[in-house]
Amino acid sequence: MSTQQPNFLIIMSDEHAPMYSSIHGHPLVQTPQMERLAAMGTTFDVAYCNSPLCMPSRMSFMTGRYIHHTGSWDNAAPLESDTVTWAHLLRSTGYDVAISGKQHFCGPDQLHGFQTQLARDLHAERAHPIFSWDDGIRTAPRPWQGIDEAGPGTTEEIEVDDLVQARALEYLHDPARQQRPWALNVGFIAPHFPLVVPQRFWDLYPLDQIDLPDLPPGHLDNLHPVYQRMRTMFGLIDFPEDGVRRARAGYYALITYLDEKIGQLIDALEATGQLENTVIIHTSDHGEMNGEHGMWRKSNFYEAASRIPLQIAWPGHLPTGKRIPQVVSLVDLVATVVDMAGAAPVTPLDGDSLLPLLKDKADDWKDEAFAEYLAHGVDRPMAMLRSGRYKLNYSLNDPLELYDVVADPNEFTNLAENPDYADVLEALKTRLLSHWNPEAIDRAVRQSQRERLLIERATDSAWRGLSHAVPPPEWQGRQSSP
Repeated sequence: MSTQQPNFLIIMSDEHAPMYSSIHGHPLVQTPQMERLAAMGTTFDVAYCNSPLCMPSRMSFMTGRYIHHTGSWDNAAPLESDTVTWAHLLRSTGYDVAISGKQHFCGPDQLHGFQTQLARDLHAERAHPIFSWDDGIRTAPRPWQGIDEAGPGTTEEIEVDDLVQARALEYLHDPARQQRPWALNVGFIAPHFPLVVPQRFWDLYPLDQIDLPDLPPGHLDNLHPVYQRMRTMFGLIDFPEDGVRRARAGYYALITYLDEKIGQLIDALEATGQLENTVIIHTSDHGEMNGEHGMWRKSNFYEAASRIPLQIAWPGHLPTGKRIPQVVSLVDLVATVVDMAGAAPVTPLDGDSLLPLLKDKADDWKDEAFAEYLAHGVDRPMAMLRSGRYKLNYSLNDPLELYDVVADPNEFTNLAENPDYADVLEALKTRLLSHWNPEAIDRAVRQSQRERLLIERATDSAWRGLSHAVPPPEWQGRQSSP
């Protein structure tokens, strides 16, 4: 490997479940540029976010720490400005560190170590409600609007993503990139709802060819209490089949729209002679349920919500065409970037560098991922531990869930009450609770919610006098739920 510091092109999409891409075997979704990137480098087949919600996941990604260490509980809990991020670490070693687009920096600090924002972070510009767990779960005033919105067209989100791409390409073509190592984080909103996409991408997915969610008879009636409550609060009714087909078509088309942008960024590296000294990373902040288990959006630990795409390429330095089956997560990606840049963390990272896995030198890889969810749609702490083939889901004072995700990839069979798996259940539960205290986290989250609500009301914010358990109708849909 070269001793020269590599550049980093980090492409982060929003709400992309990896099983909805050709590189992960989907028969309909067209992602030729993900396939191109896979041929250039390594694709991780079992990668997870550390919280299935935009801002908490992204703050975990920025810091390399779990959210119970950062306090970024939800979409309205900003990361403190004195928290060290990987942008700070790379900048301290001489990198030019820039962001174009979304990283969802809620609060006054819109850089958190980046030197410049090249475009717009649309979701950071929007106000987000504070949902109080003390209020419990309330019924949504109307069904989720994402289904009815789906179709061909354009949105502010599309316009912003096009701007993000244009500014990122300008940055890569700037001759100044030859003067010092750089790291560019390109943050797209796609394929996040609204499920509206330009006509040429919509036309790739005829509605009569769109697959439907796999819902066995009686499955929705027997959902775990966590998902029953979430469906109630998010307004996730049993939508009509034609609406489901349109929504899934819109989601698939947005993935292909995003995929095209990945290819254009790689083209720019080739055109400017920077390909061989640039580490290309493609990932997302979390997935999208896409109607599976009667769920849309994210906020849970089903595979479609908590798994993410992860691809890493460094032509001439790392293996090509490689697939990695071991379990990893975004905090491991952060440790990898810091490691490859030669930076020295001053605070502990919760992940481990993926370089040994990339170089086939990781016989003792931990093979696990941890995620937590502490935001709206629930009224108590939730956490997940994926270890090898098994996944444990823990919700305070709720029944446990245990899945063999290899044998049961759709997660239809909860093994928690099966005596044959008692030892597995106990081992995973002990491991999970060894570093995650749900009672203490419950107190911390509720206290944070009370303090933020008091400040909001005292300062006569836009939310004064409105319910914080369910946003009012004018805030529902695209504005209130990135």
